[in-house]
Order: sequence, then structure tokens, then C-alpha cells
Amino acid sequence: MNRGSGESRGGANLPALRGYNEALLLDLLRGAGPVGLGRTELAARTGLTPQAVSKITARLGADGLVAEAGRAASTGGKPRTLLRLMPDVRHAVGVHLDRDGLRAVRVDLAGRVVAESSGPLDFGAGPEAAVEVVVRAVARVGDPGRTPLLGVGVVAPGPLDHRAGVMGRVTGFPSWKGFPLRGVLEGRLGLPVLLDKDTNAGAAAAAGAWLRAAWPDADADADADADVGRDADAGPDADADVGGPHTCVYLHVGTGLGAGLWLAGGVYRGARSAAGEFGHQVLLLDGPPCRCGARGCVEVLCLAAVARGDLPEAARILGEGAANLVALLDVDRVLLGGRVVAAAPEVFVAGVRAVLATRALDPARPVVGLAGAGVAEGAAELVLASLFGRAGG
Repeated sequence: MNRGSGESRGGANLPALRGYNEALLLDLLRGAGPVGLGRTELAARTGLTPQAVSKITARLGADGLVAEAGRAASTGGKPRTLLRLMPDVRHAVGVHLDRDGLRAVRVDLAGRVVAESSGPLDFGAGPEAAVEVVVRAVARVGDPGRTPLLGVGVVAPGPLDHRAGVMGRVTGFPSWKGFPLRGVLEGRLGLPVLLDKDTNAGAAAAAGAWLRAAWPDADADADADADVGRDADAGPDADADVGGPHTCVYLHVGTGLGAGLWLAGGVYRGARSAAGEFGHQVLLLDGPPCRCGARGCVEVLCLAAVARGDLPEAARILGEGAANLVALLDVDRVLLGGRVVAAAPEVFVAGVRAVLATRALDPARPVVGLAGAGVAEGAAELVLASLFGRAGG
């Protein structure tokens, strides 16, 4: 959600919450983009006293995270000094481990990609081999200027234990079960590492796209990012009052199917990091066997349609699964991503939208669109979440 759009988060005038209040102000400044915000506006949006805002922004300025952005136009009194985030003083790395490939990016504090690398990966070769590939990829996107890194976000197919940093029994790849990927990578990289599911990173990327849109020259797709999730039928002002997705479901269609849930301003993982196993909901009782052991799952039905070249049918099946989630969670947006969707985006957006329109119980059905960034960007966004006081990481 774009905090520069007017949405407020409450601050607390307590010394013990110094770190929280710093994150709160940084988040607002990130959402405001290069134009920045004045101290008075920061105080009004957070509930902090002007004195507290001045002290906090002075500390952030001393750390190089905040600088003056000029003065606002005068409204009769002394022009206000505006403050802005300095996005180049810290970076984060995101790594997407897929079943047959890897992509790594380094981003600045605005979430803009400043370096990237991709290549093949044999997930079936086992975790030790994958660790070597990740270490080399992080080195390739490293910063010759030595900009400090907040950490490395690594995302992979689930299931996995986000809190413990341990892989689960990934469907089709039993050798990964119990592997402490986070701890091993922290030892090799000498940096904090966050481990999460690829679909959760997709949800974080979708939300982060609204923030990146506030910053110019974010990447070649900056204009597209500004329209992430925009329904062509919703009108030009459909998102003017929200400044970003309050709740959304990200559906990833690649070598498997999964969902990332962005609820109440952050990624929802569930009590055991198991939320979002979207591909293994059963649509057809006694249907074809799925590699998870069940029959008639969304994943096996959808990917079978893809394999025989019937993409409209694959989109319809994806839409039926999406409709179940929408009925359960009442989300604002359904965002689509993954290599299969990228190969025929119009087909999948239209197909899912048509099913939701047919099954909608509420005339205010959710917007359906494409995710505005990749999973690797979302992995980096999860790392940035800690600096900005968000629930993503």
C-alpha cells in the first residue's frame, strides 16, 4: 500500500518504540517518492509529536537514510522543508529458486532493480547443489561499490517452515525435506537470510509494485507497474482511493500452482507457514491423480490443459480455483504471474475474470490483473519489509 496516498498508521510516543517509529516514518517517505513529505505532515499521519518527528528524522538523516528534498510551495507562511528517502544507501537481494531455474536481483530501498542474474537450476539435484548456485548468483549481483546489504531473501516452492528456515517435503523432491536452507546460506554468505515460499514473494512483489510506482525510472516497466491489477472495465479512477492493494491473492502458474495471500497489509502465512497451497484444492472428485497424492486438484487439471495447448481451459480451471478463494477471503484483487501466465497473459486474465464475474456473489467483484513484478523482486521486498515496519518479512 502506498503510504504516500494519505493512509495513516499510528505512531507511539514511547522511547521503547524508537525502532518502530523510525520504520513508520521511513515507510511514509518511501510511499511519498522523491517529492517527499514535510515534518508537520509526518506528525499528522503518525500521531507523533512534531518534536518526536524532528528527533527521529535527525537520526535517520545522520544514518544517510533521509535527506532534504527542497521546500514546498508557500501557502502564506514559511515554506515547509520536505524530507525524502535516500534509496541508494542500502540494498537487498532477492533469489527465486524454481524447479528448473534461478533468478537473482539486487534492489534499492525503493524496490528498484539495480542488478539481476538468471540461469538454470536442477532442483532435483538436491539442496547442497542448489546452495552453490545461490552463492554464485548472489556474488554476480553484488555491488562493486559495496553498498550495505540488509540481507538476502530466498524463496522456493513450498511447503517450508518460514520461521525455522527449514525446507519441507516439496512435491516431487523428497530430498529437500528438513534441509536448513536459511542457516546454511547465512553461514556461506555472512548475511541475514530470509526463507519463504515463492508465492508469498509474489504477493509481496504485487504490493510493492504500488510503492515502486512512486519512484521514477524504477525499471523498464515503470509505467506498467503503475497499472498493476487495474481492471480495464473498472475505470481510470478505480484505485484512486486506496493507493494500493489492501488485500490480494497472487496466483502463480509455472511448473506448479500456488497462491500468495496479502491480507491486512502483509503476507499471510498461517500458523505453520502452510497457507497458500492453492494448487492442491480438489475441484474434481475422483479426477486424475496429482503428484501430491490426491485426485482432481487444480494443479493437475490446469497443467494438463496447458500441456495439451488448451490455454482457455487452463484459465477457466484457474478461475474456478480463484473464485473459491475470493468467496472465502473477500479480497480486492486477484493478480496473476508465473511463466505460463506470461506466455499468454490476455488469455489468463480474461479467463479468470470471466469465471469470477459468473460466480460473484457481490457485484463489486475483485479486480483481476497481472502482477507488476517478478518473484525475485518479491523476495527482496520481503527483506525490505523489516526496515519499513511491515508484516511482509
